[in-house]
Amino acid sequence: MSAMTQRLNTAADYLSLMMSRPAPLQYAALCFRRGTEGLEVLLVTSRGTGRWILPKGWAIKNLSDSGTAAREALEEAGVVGQVRSKSIGTYQVRKWMHGGLPVQCTVQVYPLEVEQLRDEYPERNQRQRRWFSQAEAASLIGEPELKALISVFYP
Repeated sequence: MSAMTQRLNTAADYLSLMMSRPAPLQYAALCFRRGTEGLEVLLVTSRGTGRWILPKGWAIKNLSDSGTAAREALEEAGVVGQVRSKSIGTYQVRKWMHGGLPVQCTVQVYPLEVEQLRDEYPERNQRQRRWFSQAEAASLIGEPELKALISVFYP
């Protein structure tokens, strides 16, 4: 079998798998604080493209969905705070998996009121973090559904 045929078969198998299963699920933290001029949202940069995103990740064994979101916020942005157990909604994002194939993921978003930002955290050398006004944070987000969630969020 030629290398091209093998690649096409692998891609066909992958697409078949994607079509037969529900979209993979990730969990994100909408990290916020009440500033002197209103609500502020903490965004982090993605490792790949450097675009502004919410901290998010795959389910973590023995943690609730909201607990997973809080852990991702700690690992990616050094956030410590109170995460809410009720999601404010979902958005869709395309993830590029190993091998370069895209997968459509659903991301469940949990509000997290920030009490502290640690200086030392696992991904501090891989990402930037920055506070934005709610409107500015929404304007920097690429996914329309997430942009809408941030825009209307009220703690």
